[in-house]
Amino acid sequence: MSKREDILIIGGGVIGVCTAYYLAERGWTVTLVEKDDIGAGCSYGNAGLIVPSHAIPLAAPGALTQGLKWLLDPDSPFYIKPRFDLELFRWLWRFRAACKEGPMRRAIPVLLALGRASVELFEELAASNDLEFGYEQKGWLWLFNSQRGFEKGIEEAHLLQEFGVVSQVLDAAGIRRMELSVTPSVIGGIYYPEDAHLIPDRFVRELARLAESRGACLKTATEVLGFETTSRRISAVVTTRGNFKPDQVVLATGAWSPVVARELRLRLPIQAAKGYSITVKTPPTRPHVPLYLSESRVAVTPMGELLRFGGTLELVGLDLSINRRRVAAISQAAREYLSGMTGLELIEIWRGLRSVSPDGLPIIGRSKSLENLIVASGHGMLGMSLGPITGKLVSQILSGEAPAIDLTPLRVERFS
Repeated sequence: MSKREDILIIGGGVIGVCTAYYLAERGWTVTLVEKDDIGAGCSYGNAGLIVPSHAIPLAAPGALTQGLKWLLDPDSPFYIKPRFDLELFRWLWRFRAACKEGPMRRAIPVLLALGRASVELFEELAASNDLEFGYEQKGWLWLFNSQRGFEKGIEEAHLLQEFGVVSQVLDAAGIRRMELSVTPSVIGGIYYPEDAHLIPDRFVRELARLAESRGACLKTATEVLGFETTSRRISAVVTTRGNFKPDQVVLATGAWSPVVARELRLRLPIQAAKGYSITVKTPPTRPHVPLYLSESRVAVTPMGELLRFGGTLELVGLDLSINRRRVAAISQAAREYLSGMTGLELIEIWRGLRSVSPDGLPIIGRSKSLENLIVASGHGMLGMSLGPITGKLVSQILSGEAPAIDLTPLRVERFS
C-alpha cells in the first residue's frame, strides 16, 4: 500500500532529525525513514564538538602531501585503503584541485557562517525547557607537543583571525593554568572560546522526540530499496515497509548518500571516512574543557560521567570493521598528552562513517535533475556542528524562503 506524504526525509542521523524538527515546527507533514535506529550511525559516537572555529576545510594546502606521507604508517591519523575504485580516484582528483590557497580561502567564510549560525540554533534549543543534551560552551583547547606542530597551529590561528575567529595562544605555563591534566610533553596550546560541546546521541534522540511532538512521523527499520520517477520528479520511494509517494524528498543518508543517489542516476562525489571513538568512565584527572591533541589528531570531550576520545580518518569505503591499531593509537595519544589516562574503565569502542566531499564543504540544495529532491550530505567531520543550520536551511528551501546563508557554494551540481 502506498502512503502519500508532503515531505519524506531519508536518513535518521543528526541532519535528517534536525530537518524533520524544523519542518515540523513550520507545520509540514513530515515522515522520516531510517534503515536502523535514530542516530545509530555517525551521529551516535562522535566527539560531540560544536566548533565554528574549525573553519579551515579538510582540503587545504599541504593536506594531500601530508596524507601521502602517512599512508605507510599503520598508526597514522589518515589512511586511504588501496583499491581500484573509479569514484575514489575521481574524488582524489577533485580533492587535489581543492587543496590550494584560493579554494581554501573561499571555503573558510562559508564554513564559519554555517558554524556560527548553528551555534545560535543550538543555544536556542538548549535554552528551552524541552531538551537536555549536555550542551556547554567552554571553548576548545588545542594542545601541542612539538615546536613544529605549535608553529603550524599558530599559523592556522592567524589565518582564522583574518576571518574574525578569536583565539588565544598559550605557552606551557598558560596551558597548565587552564588545564592541570596535561603532561610535561605539552609545550603550548591555542584556545578557541567560541566553541561548545554536547552529548551527541542524547541530542539526536531528544530532538527526534521533540520533532515527533510537533507532528513528525519517524519510522525506523525502514530501508529504502529504490525509487520510481516520472519526468523529472520522484513519484515513489520504495522501502521495506511499503511505498511512499511524497511531494518532496530530502536525502540525508550521510556516507551512504552516493549509494542511494545512484538509484536516481545522480552522482554525488562523497567518500565514506571512517573514524573511531573510545568512551571511558571519567577519571579523577578528567579535563575540564574539550581538547584537541593536535599532532595525533585526537579530540577529547568530557561528557558528564563519561570521557570520549575520537580520531582518525580512513577512506576505506563502506567498511565498518574495527582496526585495532587505530584504536590503540588513539589511546596512546591520550597518554602522551594527558596524565592519569592509564587503567581507565572502558565503556565502548565505536566506529562510524562520515560523509566527506572533495572540497570540504557540505552539499545542500535542490537537485537540477530531479526537481523534488533536496540533498543534505557531505558534512565531513562537522555533521554534528552543522546539523541545526542544515535542517533550518532545508526548511527554508522547502518553504520558498530565501535561505539564511547563500547556498551557491554548497550546490549539488558544483562538481559537474
